[in-house]
Order: sequence, then structure tokens, then C-alpha cells
Amino acid sequence: MSDRETFWKRLDDVNAGMLGCDPDWRLVPMSHYADPDEDALWFITAEGTDLAEAVSGEAKKAVHVVSSQGGKLYARIEGELSLSDDREKLDEIWNAVASSWFEDGKQDDDVRLLRLSLSAAEVWSTDGGLGFMYQIAKSKLTGAKPDMGEHFEISFA
Repeated sequence: MSDRETFWKRLDDVNAGMLGCDPDWRLVPMSHYADPDEDALWFITAEGTDLAEAVSGEAKKAVHVVSSQGGKLYARIEGELSLSDDREKLDEIWNAVASSWFEDGKQDDDVRLLRLSLSAAEVWSTDGGLGFMYQIAKSKLTGAKPDMGEHFEISFA
């Protein structure tokens, strides 16, 4: 499996991360929706949030940091964050969680769709909890360094 395939496959098991953008880089928790065909991540937010305000005039450099619950993926994902008016994409990713935040559902005037067009990612891919424990125990028995998985970078340009 290629590094890209590993990244997208492991990202499928992650529901959220911390997203921030230029100029203040304040990271906030956000659920993402992966779009491997477009090398993009999508986010649903509301009018008036720091992220929506930051990109209201133009796209900004951004970072999304994720880790899977089982420890199989850690990644710093970089790209350009922008507002999108893609109603088809909003229809595609809309769900019960998103609807909990908006009184009028998808039609709520405050709904904002954000697109993170990926440029690069630094990825740590591991075997997760039990695999980690096995590697630590093995290293104690053999004196060898533990195999903590793969570390790689991806360019989406």
C-alpha cells in the first residue's frame, strides 16, 4: 500500500482533529469529512466562528492535526482553507451531528462549508495500542529499538 493510500485509509477511522489557520493559528476541535478524490477535507461551521471569519475574505494557510483513538494514525495536515458554496458537497456530508448545531438544518443561514485543499501531510502510522505494547516488550527482551511504525511525508501538489 502506498503512503497516500495508508494515509487516507487510516484517516477514515478518525472523526475529528484540531484545525487552525493564519493569522492567529488558534487550533479548535472540528469534525472533518475526507475527500481523497479531491485531496481535500471538508468542515461544517457557523457564521461568526473564528475560522469562518478568518477565511471570509480569502483562503488562508491552515493546519489540521489528527490522531486516531487506537493510536494507528497521527498526522499534521497542511493546506489552504477557504469558504465554499458547494451545496452538493454540503448535502453529501450533512449528518445528524451537524444538524444538532443548526436550528433550520442545512437551510440555516448560519451554515458555512469550509474546504481544506491539502498541500502536505506529515504522518506517523503505527500498529496501535497492542502493537505498541508488543514492540516495547520485545525491545526490553532483545535490547533492540522498538519498531514504532512508519513515518512519512506526503505532498499533494
